[in-house]
Amino acid sequence: MNAKQPPAKKAPSSRPAGVVTLEQVAEAAGVSPSTVSRILNGTAAVSQAKKDAVQAAIRDLGFQPNPVARGLAGGRTLSIGVVTQIISSPFYGEALLGIERELERAGYVPLFVSGNWHEDDERKAIEALLSRRVDGIIVLAGRLSNEKLVQLTTGLPTVVVGRQLAGPKLYSFGFDNRLGARLATQHLIEQGHRRIAFIAGDLLHDDAVERQDGYLDAMAAAGLPVDPDLMVQSDFTAAGGMLAVSRLLERTVSFTAMFVSNDEMAMGACLGLHRRNLRVPDDVSLVGFDDVVMARYTMPPLTTVRQSVYEIGSEAATAMLAMLNGGTPKAQLQTPELVVRESTRRLLR
Repeated sequence: MNAKQPPAKKAPSSRPAGVVTLEQVAEAAGVSPSTVSRILNGTAAVSQAKKDAVQAAIRDLGFQPNPVARGLAGGRTLSIGVVTQIISSPFYGEALLGIERELERAGYVPLFVSGNWHEDDERKAIEALLSRRVDGIIVLAGRLSNEKLVQLTTGLPTVVVGRQLAGPKLYSFGFDNRLGARLATQHLIEQGHRRIAFIAGDLLHDDAVERQDGYLDAMAAAGLPVDPDLMVQSDFTAAGGMLAVSRLLERTVSFTAMFVSNDEMAMGACLGLHRRNLRVPDDVSLVGFDDVVMARYTMPPLTTVRQSVYEIGSEAATAMLAMLNGGTPKAQLQTPELVVRESTRRLLR
């Protein structure tokens, strides 16, 4: 009878036992520990081959970077404050996703706070972020005056989206809202509409003013008179769009088309028209602005002006990272594009 064979020994693992250190990654990649550290922080000016070697060593060894240690080593918290207005908004949700994904690639964590379209809330939100020693702040639109915003964020890298302002360590950029609004209104004019209602956003904000200017530009270019009774100001929310339709209809003015300053209000406006037994597009053609995800799933699907909201967030985060790394930020957004869906049709009467 053969003696019982001892169990076969497992092949030794190439992965070091215990916690993998930065030095072990450097040795495996054939670079110095400081190079590994700079690559992790996104500040290394080295060849792609060295970056690939470090990433391969990290993957093979199972190295887990310590974000706290990385931040302390570089004098940073590796966190970026992001001031939105309403986190539940479809518009801001897409922008926040773009910010989050872009920062995550660089090892930064976003801290999201809401300003709620209220100056005091926005100021408190920024002060809370400053108390947490964030490395920079991204502000999406906002209610604070330019002067107060610059004063609050002086000395801290700041990216502002949706308005133009200047200051130390501050970069701002926006979308061509005026051109987009002109395209939307021109589309309705080309469909034979002459009585075109307009629902504006909050005119305390630059993008709302620019979209109103675009509507007026298109009407003037077509030689069409602007009836003040066909213009209503609202607040960029779906409920605001529904209420704006009620205000328009209470004026007993006639219109065959409507340009609404954002998709959320356009969705509310569509419901408001439905409740008054007016059909889109049979009775009223409807155009929105933004092309949020839900715009393609409304009934009927919404004709709108496309701006890549996700791209706006991604570009804001990219600009912030450029500032943190000593570079010059430069946001490049796509030009406005009209997306024609089933909520508009040619006027038949």
